[in-house]
Amino acid sequence: MITQTLNLYAVVENLPAGSLVVLPDISWDEYEELLEQIGETRSVRLSYCDGTLQIMVTSSEHENYAWFIGSLLNALRLRLRINMRFFGAPTMRKEKRRKGLEPDACFYVQSADLIGNRMHLDFGVDPPPDIAVEIDIHHGSISKFPIYAALGISEIWRYDGEQLRIHLLTGDEYVLTTASQALPMLTADHLTELLTRLREDGELNTILAFDEWLQTQQS
Repeated sequence: MITQTLNLYAVVENLPAGSLVVLPDISWDEYEELLEQIGETRSVRLSYCDGTLQIMVTSSEHENYAWFIGSLLNALRLRLRINMRFFGAPTMRKEKRRKGLEPDACFYVQSADLIGNRMHLDFGVDPPPDIAVEIDIHHGSISKFPIYAALGISEIWRYDGEQLRIHLLTGDEYVLTTASQALPMLTADHLTELLTRLREDGELNTILAFDEWLQTQQS
């Protein structure tokens, strides 16, 4: 098992940005050992579902979109005085369900008070994030949805480079919706507009325009 894990780590080290590898017949112990070896490497995303391991290496474009969404929600938090916690791409896993992954970003909104001021999450006791973000510009993330459902993530924002779509957990499946459940003032169309504007006008101008719009929502 150790030899296998070391081989997996060698695979990860040699993967170029934007690449994806799917490996079957990986044990839970091998998955956890690989997580430990990778550590805090932010450019690598692992997802695990019933013995199938997916390894993805993100690109700078991928990371920029994720962090821009974080910047938007930070502007919203400050302007509307909403308690919100942002945790980037933490590893969320449940051994009993044999499922685990890292979102591209995640946010606590309704559950932010439960998290309080903690700097580290323990998903054995802490609630799941209210929003998870998946950036799909290189590879699709639909195959991860059963993992998200098993982890109890109620809302996914999925951006494919053209359009952002919001998926809400209903039962054990996700359905498309027009607006965020956690942040009802944000619609999929508006978020798509902002991500398009990011490419055209740049990050600062887009966030300033978003802040101006937020001011109209305070009345």
